[in-house]
Amino acid sequence: MSVVGPGGGRLRVVAAMSGGVDSAVAAARAVEAGHEVTGVHLALSRNPQNHRTGARGCCTVEDADDARRAADVLDIPFYVWDLSERFHDEVVADFTAEYAAGRTPNPCVRCNERIKFTAVLDRALALGYDAVATGHYAQLRTGRDGLVELHRAVDPGKDQSYVLGVLTQRQLRASLFPLGDTPKPEVRAEAARRGLRVADKPDSHDICFIADGDTSGWLRERLGPAPGRLVDAGTGEVLGSHDGSYGFTVGQRRGLRIGRPASDGRPRYVLGIEPVSGTVTVGPREALDVDRVTGASARWCGPVPGSPLNCTVQLRAHGEAHRAVARVSGDRVEVELLDPACGVAPGQTAVLYDGTRVVGSATIRAAARVEASGSHRGVSL
Repeated sequence: MSVVGPGGGRLRVVAAMSGGVDSAVAAARAVEAGHEVTGVHLALSRNPQNHRTGARGCCTVEDADDARRAADVLDIPFYVWDLSERFHDEVVADFTAEYAAGRTPNPCVRCNERIKFTAVLDRALALGYDAVATGHYAQLRTGRDGLVELHRAVDPGKDQSYVLGVLTQRQLRASLFPLGDTPKPEVRAEAARRGLRVADKPDSHDICFIADGDTSGWLRERLGPAPGRLVDAGTGEVLGSHDGSYGFTVGQRRGLRIGRPASDGRPRYVLGIEPVSGTVTVGPREALDVDRVTGASARWCGPVPGSPLNCTVQLRAHGEAHRAVARVSGDRVEVELLDPACGVAPGQTAVLYDGTRVVGSATIRAAARVEASGSHRGVSL
């Protein structure tokens, strides 16, 4: 277990405490390492009076109370920072706009990029703190060149390096991830030994600001009805209608509400979304296979890598890693997948790895399959 900063020694640390078991144990480990720790709970919800439904959510009044009680057990100062307006503008509004444009964003990536490791870290540094500690499952190591490297966690089922792939070297140097070398069951057992009441608290799941998990319904309330057609990609036949293309994502199979089966009897999947006309194109699963991905707005955990870069790429949270060759040009990345991927949705994040080390990331703008003839087919938004 390592909770020392890149320079070593005692640090002034802000421990971001969500009210869950992971952030509580991360804060405890920072205290045990001898750092001067202040607990901070982020108030991100405009309506924090809503209590969590089941295990969903992470920013309710109940969560704030759990974080405060954990700070009391650890005997550290505790504050609540209200970032609800910035969270709405930078994460919630972005999420809504991306779906309206036919893309599928990852709000956890956006939150890490713009809230936890920008707004929070910048405020902490301005107040004279040295680092921010969180309960993310990832590891930091200092490379031979003196740069701080972001690596996968030892627990592959909990690894969160993917959603941290947007962090820059400056941000990594001021971050602590105390849980990266520990499997989740051991973290819960440690919480119980330390007397933390959140030891058995369920993990939060899905999107924190959509408490009931109904993303389509949440978007419908904000974007209103936008009727469109479901069209067969092969024949152009209109197969049905829908109330809004924002209710679909590339690769989706369930909930298409197509009245009759395909002529070959096989299930259909969403292949593409055209938000202006509201057309959602569907077809067979094999039409989802892609071996070219274009990313924009690249962010690097260290220096911009050489091109071409032999690497692996992860295209969704907890997705598999694909062998790839990446070519970097400015803030764009062209990725050739040596292992084709299925159902790559524009708006998601492509994270590049060198072994377990995160090299950087880019937002997926297009995905395609290069046919034997050299022609392309795919989706682009």
